[in-house]
Order: sequence, then structure tokens, then C-alpha cells
Amino acid sequence: MSEFVIRGGRTVQGVHRSPGNKNAALPMLAACLLTDEVVTLRNLPAIRDVESMLRILDGLGVHIARKAHQVSLCSKGIRKRVPDPALCRQVRTSLLFAGPLCARHGKAVIARPGGDSIGRRRFDTHLDGLRQLGIRIGRNAAGSCTFTRGTLAAADILLDEASVTATENIIMAAVLAPGTSTIFNAACEPHVQDLCRMLNAMGATISGVGTNRLIIQGVKKLHGVNHRIASDSVEAASFIAAAILTGGALTVEGVEPHDFAVIERHWAKLGVQWHLEGSRLLVPANQTLAVQNDFGAAIPKIEDGPWPNFPSDLLGVTLVLATQAQGTTLLFEKMFESRMYFVDRMIEMGARIIQCDPHRVVVSGPAQLQATRLHSPDIRAGISLLLAALCAQGESRIGNADMIDRGYEAVDRKLRHLGADIRRIQTRA
Repeated sequence: MSEFVIRGGRTVQGVHRSPGNKNAALPMLAACLLTDEVVTLRNLPAIRDVESMLRILDGLGVHIARKAHQVSLCSKGIRKRVPDPALCRQVRTSLLFAGPLCARHGKAVIARPGGDSIGRRRFDTHLDGLRQLGIRIGRNAAGSCTFTRGTLAAADILLDEASVTATENIIMAAVLAPGTSTIFNAACEPHVQDLCRMLNAMGATISGVGTNRLIIQGVKKLHGVNHRIASDSVEAASFIAAAILTGGALTVEGVEPHDFAVIERHWAKLGVQWHLEGSRLLVPANQTLAVQNDFGAAIPKIEDGPWPNFPSDLLGVTLVLATQAQGTTLLFEKMFESRMYFVDRMIEMGARIIQCDPHRVVVSGPAQLQATRLHSPDIRAGISLLLAALCAQGESRIGNADMIDRGYEAVDRKLRHLGADIRRIQTRA
């Protein structure tokens, strides 16, 4: 176990290069099971969730060759169909092995996945979609799900929610199902689009990419691919927020410009400014944050939802920005009932927040935050508390820092490089 020690008030500024998208990398790793040929992924983020997925693949018998930010995977002759249950419990995306293992190798036994404690996260959408493709699903006494391929066949599937991981799981099974599958109400986030682009480069036929209706022509087999993972807009936005909160100028290199349109539209309500030059995003220094009221001087609302709505993964970061903006903002978390459970720690630091219910908070700013001892309950709450500590007076400590490592690559080292006073210390478990 480790914790971060952060002395607030140091300006975060300089040049940051965003790594590959965490939420694209994880299903892409599972997708290597769809072919016997080599799958090479470049711009792979060096984060704990990626390490967990690679360890699961290694246990299945996948041959893995690694170098910095790149991995080559070959699943030819894999030995097992049962991913390590202990590893499955470390990462929620272990469920993504169900679709490709069944479609290509006939069976999978997946222990109940782990992941962030941000409320109930249903698996029903995964199960319903895979069943419609001809995969039989059972559950054993230990709570693991057994997925067995029957007669794999195309289907018209209407998802009961636009779940990102369910969409990805169903896509990875449908690409090998004979006939034409249509997925209605599909998630269309940038990382889902990137997975589809990779699968198409492997020989799949997926149309409608970027929309909520995907049409998939099943093929007999897929081949290998060399694919560069698109950059992570959530990670980049977190570093942008660090610069804005501390008054620094920041240049973010290697961004996907289209991914920032949604973020820019909502952060503009807080007075955030930046401009794009190709794949470079430039954040000016010393921004004065001020809430832009809605028509009729109404308090603005920032709410999350499926793409192209505002991403849930950035709502906590947005809350921290709102504490430093002149005015009042309503934040509405509609997707996860426990996402806002770190708010009490923000109030303890001096933030002026009224929590209306588990989903809605009213933030009034600006407030001078004070350092305190904190604990990271999940990836996104952890990075939000870290950002709060960067602009707080005094020295904060954030326990369970390893949780942040699940989604952010070397965040302490990168922030130090940009001028932050942050260090990692080891603690007893």
C-alpha cells in the first residue's frame, strides 16, 4: 500500500503527453482472444488495470511480449478457459473475456468481477445480449458465471441500457457470429469507437461506428493487427484541471480533438478556456473561473450521461473545479449512486457544497481549501481528491493511492515533472 503526500499551492505547468485510453486498452486486450495471430497494441497505458488484464491473459496461456507502452499478444493454443478468479475480482473488465472466449474458444468461466465501489453496476445487459447470440449462461455455487457457446448466430439486440462494457462484450462475440447482427441503443463513447476500428482492421465488418446502432456482419475468422490506442481524454482533462486549479499554463500533446468538444461545452459553464492546435491543446495560465449562468440568470446544471453527454468519469474533477469558480453550480450524477460519496471529504477541506441526495450536489465558490488526511475510495474520486489537495493550503495525505494507479499512469511522477510538490510513501496494509 502507498499514500501520496501533497503540499498544495505549487503551480502545475509545462507540457504533458496523454497516454493511451484506459477504457479502450482493456477491451482491446480481451479482443486478442479472437484470433490466433499476433495482436500488437501501441500507446498502451502503464496502469494497474492493464497489468491485471495482462496477468489474466498470461494465466490463460496467451504469449505476451512487452516493451515500453507496447504489447504483442498471441492466443494460439491457449490452455485454459477459466480466468484466474482472484485476478478477476481485481478488475471489473475481466467480464470482457466472456464474449471473445466463448465466440472463439467455446467456453468461459468468469468469477464475479471487481472494480470501483461506485454503486451497483449491472451485468444483466451483458448476459441478455450474449444469450441472444447463442451463448448459454449458468452460475455455480461460488458465484462464477459459466458461458458456453451453443450455436453462435447473429441477432437483433436492443440493449436495455447503453452500457459501454456490455456493448463491447456483445460486439466481440457478434463479429464471429454468422449473419447480420444489429445492436440498438449501443454505447458510442470514443473508446467503443476505437475498439470497433481495431476489430475492423482485424477483418471484422462493423458499420455505424460512432452511433447508437451498430450493424455487424459476422465473419469466419479474424487476423492479427498492429493498432495504436487513441489517447485518454479523461486523463488529459484531469491534468488540465490540475493546471487551471493552480494557475499554470499547460500544453497537452497527442489529444483527440473531437473527444474534447463535450468536455469543453460543459467546462465553459465554469469559465474554463483552452484552444486546440491540431493534436495539441493549450491551456492559458491564471484563468479566473466564473460560473456562466443559464438564460434568465438560472443556476447552471452539469450532468453526466452516455456519450455524447458529459462523461461520468469527469464529474468529480468538475466538482473540484466548481469549488474554485465564482458562483453556484448544480452537479447531477445520474449513472452511479455512490460516485459522489467523496463529497464529505471536500466539505471537510472547506468546500461550500450542499449534498441534496446521493446524485445531486450544489457547489458555491470560490472556497479556499485546507489540507487534510484523505483516502481514495475509487479511481475517479481519488484523482479528484488529489486535485483538491494540489490547490489546498498545507500538506495533505491521500491513503490508498494504489487505487489511483489503476487508472492513472505514474501520476505522482508526472505531476512532479510539471511542478507539483507530491511524493509517494509506502505504508503498511
